[in-house]
Amino acid sequence: MHRLPSGATIGILGNGQLGRMLCLAAARLGYRTHVFGPDKDSPAEQVATDSTVAAYTDEAALARFSAAVDVVTFEFENVPATAAAFLTSHTTVRPSWRALEVAQDRIKEKQFFASINAATPPWHPVHTREDLEAAVKKIGTPAVLKTARLGYDGKGQAKIKSASDADAAWQAITGGKPVPGGDTFAVLEGFVDFRCEISVIAARGVDGSIVCFEPSENVHTNHMLDTSTVPARIDAATAKTAQDIAMRAMKALDLVGLLAVEMFVTTDGKILCNEMAPRPHNSGHWTQNACGTDQFEQLIRAAAGLPLVDPARHSDAVMKNLVGEDIFKIYTYLTDPAAHIHLYGKTEPRPGRKMGHVNILKPKT
Repeated sequence: MHRLPSGATIGILGNGQLGRMLCLAAARLGYRTHVFGPDKDSPAEQVATDSTVAAYTDEAALARFSAAVDVVTFEFENVPATAAAFLTSHTTVRPSWRALEVAQDRIKEKQFFASINAATPPWHPVHTREDLEAAVKKIGTPAVLKTARLGYDGKGQAKIKSASDADAAWQAITGGKPVPGGDTFAVLEGFVDFRCEISVIAARGVDGSIVCFEPSENVHTNHMLDTSTVPARIDAATAKTAQDIAMRAMKALDLVGLLAVEMFVTTDGKILCNEMAPRPHNSGHWTQNACGTDQFEQLIRAAAGLPLVDPARHSDAVMKNLVGEDIFKIYTYLTDPAAHIHLYGKTEPRPGRKMGHVNILKPKT
């Protein structure tokens, strides 16, 4: 198995806070990092060894980037397919474009879950206003209309509480503009009567070995993750089923890297898969301080061809996101020895902008 030597350069497509934390993890293992993304003075650019600030469609910049790195990984999957394909033709990319392609499209994602015998909430593809009417009749209400691509943290989503809300929901996600041709534009998902939301972060190495962090219990506010707590309030059998789903998904995708799978646990104990992301995930930030190794180091190890290690948890933890003006609450944590603070280098707090997070630890129960 080829392993990158110390001092090699790991390229990271995307230069946000996840890239920042990947750079810090790579540095601990002796690697240099080169980040690529469109934003100047980005969180990752502040700590990377090198950076390229360019559009994801700039092939000349992508070529220079690929020539300067030894392997490429992702902190952000919503990049143009052409950029990922271009990089794949020039250097080693982990995970492969196939995993990104599935995760980018909600319809392909749901079809993929079905292919590995993982249940999902009821859903129906929607490409026109007439499709939406038919979908509402089939799925019922309440439901949520989501763009098939490029939606995250509640963006590209609209609730439909009753059939009369369909017009407003359609206007909300289309912006009143004609729907482009090509792939199906949106999906209608039925609401789930769930007991809790959980997620599993799994890593897979180049040798096919897989290790899983235990499930976290997640609470969202305004469609954005607020807290992740471990241990989750689920029994051991449910936790194992959730981890098995993540492992089946990694094997089916032949994915080298990291995969986060978000799931609902229903009131009758069933697990329904919601979304997945082949990259570090906000709900895995607790691993930075509650485990022997965290999700970022596991991805760097996988990308570099290093062995993965047991991610056993040594502490209970609550991860709290600091969003917008929550950053001003940081002073309440500075004197708490149980609070581990991670700030992203962003200077302007705006509504909905992730500024950092805090991991609060307690002795393992």
